Amino acid sequence: MPTSVRSMSTTDWCSASMLVIGITGPIAAGKSTVDAMLRELGADPVIDADAVVHDLYASSTALQEAIAAAFGPEVRRADGGIDRRALGARVFGNPAALRQLQDIVYPATRAAVRERLASARPDAAAVIDAVKLLEGELAPLCTERWWITADPAVQRRRLMDGRGLAPEEADARLASQPRLEDWRHLIDRVIDNTGSLDETRRQVREAWNDLLSRHGPRRQA
Repeated sequence: MPTSVRSMSTTDWCSASMLVIGITGPIAAGKSTVDAMLRELGADPVIDADAVVHDLYASSTALQEAIAAAFGPEVRRADGGIDRRALGARVFGNPAALRQLQDIVYPATRAAVRERLASARPDAAAVIDAVKLLEGELAPLCTERWWITADPAVQRRRLMDGRGLAPEEADARLASQPRLEDWRHLIDRVIDNTGSLDETRRQVREAWNDLLSRHGPRRQA
């Protein structure tokens, strides 16, 4: 198991006694499913970076204006918020555009995640769910980092059936996702969400119990 990267950084807003589980992996692998299971086991707060971005798209005028300036006014809705589907059509399958969007969005997202983490109890077991968890400032906050994986055919079906994407849209999203082989050296545990919910739940419970056995139980909210 790799050495934790948490020791790489110290802050005055994240308690040393707090457990932070970093959840990452590609789109439609089932990260939100694992988040829900961890919440049932007592994790709190569970911070979904994608939900944070969604909130910022709807509420941050500065972010809305920066994205519209980069990708055109067509990516804004009538109420000023960002049309995520229109924006996705501009960036997925275009690596340069995707990087440009990430450079705009990620700093604001990381700041919002840190604010939410700072408000948690000092002895909490928190979760940060982020696709780009391992590439920025959030990874050093994590006690452990868990990669959620699924068979690519399952991911593709979830994108089309669950999110209404056309096959070519699903393929473009999947092609832009991080790969486990590039990040395995920073991953503490892999959760395979290809099979049944019961099998995923068994893996999550085993990983949770192992974490608490090494770091101590958490006080429930």
